Amino acid sequence: MPRVSSDQLEARRRQILDGARECFARHGYEGATVRRLEQTTGLSRGAIFHYFRDKQALFLAIAEQDARVMAAVVAEQGLVQVMRELLSSPDSRPAGWTGTYLEMARKARTDEAFRGHWQAYSAELTTATRNRLERQAASGALRADVDLTVLTQYLELVLEGLVSHLAMGLPAGHLASVLDVVEQSVRRTTAPVDGAGAVG
Repeated sequence: MPRVSSDQLEARRRQILDGARECFARHGYEGATVRRLEQTTGLSRGAIFHYFRDKQALFLAIAEQDARVMAAVVAEQGLVQVMRELLSSPDSRPAGWTGTYLEMARKARTDEAFRGHWQAYSAELTTATRNRLERQAASGALRADVDLTVLTQYLELVLEGLVSHLAMGLPAGHLASVLDVVEQSVRRTTAPVDGAGAVG
């Protein structure tokens, strides 16, 4: 029997994660049945659960992966850029972010185990956002009259509101302009433009 390479194993794992992310985004955690997971991944339950202990472990792996990707975007371009991606591509990768983010928040309210994972998920974004704002403050691009902790929480609340809005299927309307206002609200009035451009 031919041996499976580590590249093949990793490709199969990515296939499962990508398909499952789509399934969770479309149907929610509870609605993502094993049958639906099989359909969206194109694999049998045996193959899926060979890589992941159960549905919760699969969902948490997606949440952790999404948190890392979102934190990387925040570090490079700010939390407002994450919001812009959510808004501009509701049917692509960010839709997975939206679904994962909302499902983690929903389950965290009633499930203690999920609450711990949600707190870790949120903490990663908070840390990335705070670090980004500290760099912006040091460059003189950030308003100086509001504490960084307050600005961090403000941006996180805007993100949560945007995610809820998109998840309910409400029209985008003028949300791109709203994000412009959010970005301007954390800028220093005469902020110098740094290499990364966006603030927040």
